Formats: sequence, structure tokens, C-alpha cells
Amino acid sequence: MIKYTVFNKLFVMATIFFGMHGSLYAASDAVAHGEYIIRITGCNDCHTPGYAEKGGNIPTSQWLTGSSIGFKGPWGVSYPANLRLLVQNLTEDQWVNFAKNLQARPPMPWFTMQMISESDLRATYQFVRSLGPAGVQSPNFVPPGGEIKTKYIDFVPTSARHWNGFSHITVK
Repeated sequence: MIKYTVFNKLFVMATIFFGMHGSLYAASDAVAHGEYIIRITGCNDCHTPGYAEKGGNIPTSQWLTGSSIGFKGPWGVSYPANLRLLVQNLTEDQWVNFAKNLQARPPMPWFTMQMISESDLRATYQFVRSLGPAGVQSPNFVPPGGEIKTKYIDFVPTSARHWNGFSHITVK
């Protein structure tokens, strides 16, 4: 039989408190790390309307809601998905599986998604879930030759003469 002294009770209470406190910090750290991964991998550039145009100065409450502006190329027209709605329908394990097996149309860098570590994918899931659902579903893919009913970015260089290195670099 265990004799509960005042010291034992305090020890048990402290263990429970700090154990829960540590779990809260771990969850908070995962969310913060997920936000960091989202920022450095450029997810917002396509999945957050206006993000690139405003130099990233968009409140996180508006992040990752997809876009109705498509990317047109030989594959047709693809649209950035609303990731906030997507993850609401997936468990964390399903998200990791989805990301590791993703094959998507340009400009989505699906091949780099497959290289992201499982722990980083779990952190991104935690972050996106923490934002909650927002926005609407992005338009469906339009196959080549299909009727395009939205604005789009022509995602194909116009000629080899035009594309002489990086157009934003000026040679002195």
C-alpha cells in the first residue's frame, strides 16, 4: 500500500502539471514549426491570394485558402487548392500519405513535397489545422482546349529569344 504524504501529493500534482504543460509546449512548437515550413517552402505564393504581390504582408487568418486564378500551360489550367479545407477532411496520417504520394500538375512542386520529412509534414498539418476552415474550394482543373472561365497566368515562356537567363537580373 502506498502512503500518500503531502510531499507525494505535491510530487504527483507537479508531475501531472508539467507533463501536461510539456505536451502543450510540444503541440505549440509543432504549430510554430509548421508555420515556419509553410513560410520557407513558398506554399503561400500560390495558395494564398495576393501573398506574392503584397510581399508576404497578408494576415495568417487569410493564408492557404486557394485561388481562382489558374496556371495555364500544355497540361491545361490548374488551380492552387484550398489547403485549409483539404486538411479538415484528412487525419494527420492521411495528410502525410497524401503529401508523400502526391503527383500534381504544374506549377505545384509535388516532387519536393515527397522529399519533406514526415515530422515536417506533421508540423505543417498541425499549423494548417490550427488556422481552421476558411474560403471556398478552388475551381476544378480545365483540360487542354477546355473553356476557361477564370483569370489565369500563362505559365509558358513565349520564345527562346525572350528567355535569355533570368529576366529580373540586369547585366551591368
